[in-house]
Amino acid sequence: MRDPVLFAVPFFLLALALEWGAARKLRSMEPGRPARGGYERRDALASLSMGLVSVATTAGWKVLGLLMYAAAFGYLAPWQLSAGAWQTWALAILGVDLLFYLYHRIAHRVRLVWATHQAHHSSEYFNYATALRQKWNNSGEILIWLPLPLLGVPPWMVFFSFSLNLIYQFWVHTERVDKLWAPIEFIFNTPSHHRVHHGMDAEYLDRNYAGMLIIWDRMFGTFAPERFRPHYGLTKPVGTFDIWKLQTHEYVAIARDVRSARGLRNRLGYVFGPPGWTPRAAGSGPSAG
Repeated sequence: MRDPVLFAVPFFLLALALEWGAARKLRSMEPGRPARGGYERRDALASLSMGLVSVATTAGWKVLGLLMYAAAFGYLAPWQLSAGAWQTWALAILGVDLLFYLYHRIAHRVRLVWATHQAHHSSEYFNYATALRQKWNNSGEILIWLPLPLLGVPPWMVFFSFSLNLIYQFWVHTERVDKLWAPIEFIFNTPSHHRVHHGMDAEYLDRNYAGMLIIWDRMFGTFAPERFRPHYGLTKPVGTFDIWKLQTHEYVAIARDVRSARGLRNRLGYVFGPPGWTPRAAGSGPSAG
């Protein structure tokens, strides 16, 4: 249970400090929008605060997940794979990455799940502080990994593999790294690909869900290249640095829409339809970030 993410935190903070310092010296003047790779103090502090709280909330969700995975691994899995075999590691790391892609795609297309994820997209800046702007409700991820212990992957390996995945995703949250060597851009998730994912521009919505490997997006038709610098944030900005409101405002909006809806179908649409769904345009609304 020694989470590699905790050991990586000092390196996260060092990278953040270096990027913040570089932004102060190298920021470009772009009237009307944040400077490329820039920082805004209140925005960055909100991101760091959400990241600190997420350390505790994620630990709680992992305790529940460990109990569920241990039961699945011990009583339901048809076999138990050896942690010493490279094939088990390959299944764990690739399996977590593929399931993360699936969960991430669901999170942008099902409003109830989007409510847990939208806080990560709420910043209008794209930097290493944004990488730490994490959600507090990890229930969806805990459930999506369940197939791995059912296939015989030891529960600790599932958590370890996701931690590696999360550490990898930190470095792609920057505007300081341009496009890389073409073979790397073809296989791996990179800052260029992830900038697209955080873009609120119509061309970029609901694209590039990858964690580590961008090949999943290429395979399943959700890939988009970076053609211009994105505008970041939600299509409907929250307009606050209050971390509680940033985490919960979409749940409040769902409850308000459900109360005002007529009929069961419309109520279910507001909960399980995509962000932006309305009764008059069922299922056609775009994602909000």
